[in-house]
Formats: sequence, C-alpha cells, structure tokens
Amino acid sequence: MNKETRYSRVTEQLKDLLVQTRDPVARMATMAALLHHKLDGFFWTGFYLLREGELIVGPYQGPLACQVLEKHRGVCWASIDGNNPVIVPDVHKFPGHITCDSRSRSEIAIPVRGSGNKVLAVLDVDSKIPDHFDQADASALERMVAMVYA
Repeated sequence: MNKETRYSRVTEQLKDLLVQTRDPVARMATMAALLHHKLDGFFWTGFYLLREGELIVGPYQGPLACQVLEKHRGVCWASIDGNNPVIVPDVHKFPGHITCDSRSRSEIAIPVRGSGNKVLAVLDVDSKIPDHFDQADASALERMVAMVYA
C-alpha cells in the first residue's frame, strides 16, 4: 500500500474517532496513538503544547520525551516560528536540533492551529530512518492536525 493510500485510510479512521469528543487533548492522544501504530517508520509521535510561551510535551507514543523544549531552538520551534511544516532529512545536520532520543534520525513537525489560525501546538514525528519524511507526509499530516480543534 502506498503512502497516500495509507494516510487516506488513517484519516478516515480519525474522522470516525474524533467525533466522540471535542476535547483537543483527547483528540491529540487518539491521533498520536493511531499515527504511531498505523504508519511505518514512526518512532516517536506526539504533540508539544504551546503554553505561556513554552513548548511542553503533550500526548505522545514512543520513548520518553523532552518535557520542555528550549525556546526558539530545534525542529518544533522552527515549525512554530516559521508557521509551516518543517521536514528534516537528517536531524544531526539541523542547526540547534534538540536530542530527546539519540536513535532519531529524521523528523517532521507540523503546526497545530486553533481558532483565528493561532498556533497552539505542534505535531512532532521522529523516525529512526534517515530521510523518512517528504511533502506527502507534510500535506497529509497538515490535514489531520486541522481536525484537532475543528
């Protein structure tokens, strides 16, 4: 099954699951679990919540996470500061990369927006596989995170 087909199936599953609650944290937890277990190569899958100017770990699947990310450093902050998805083929070459687990090799971060298009969180996915993420991942994940606050 190709990547687009897999994402399409996962998106349909999410649509059915997310109608059970409007709570964004519950939706993030469900999304993290589904993505982590249904998509190949997802080593760490979760959300960092933007709270009082800090990125604090939210619902996730995978090994232990950094609890608070240093401000305006790393892939997640780059995504928030640039207000766009960030795809990193090799985290060891990304300036200011924050290493929460040395086994991560590539990463993608997607801003999560609430009302008024305000960024409230970021979806962060790490892979042990170098160059694992591409624009197809970014596009599909952007559509999915739009459901968190919908």
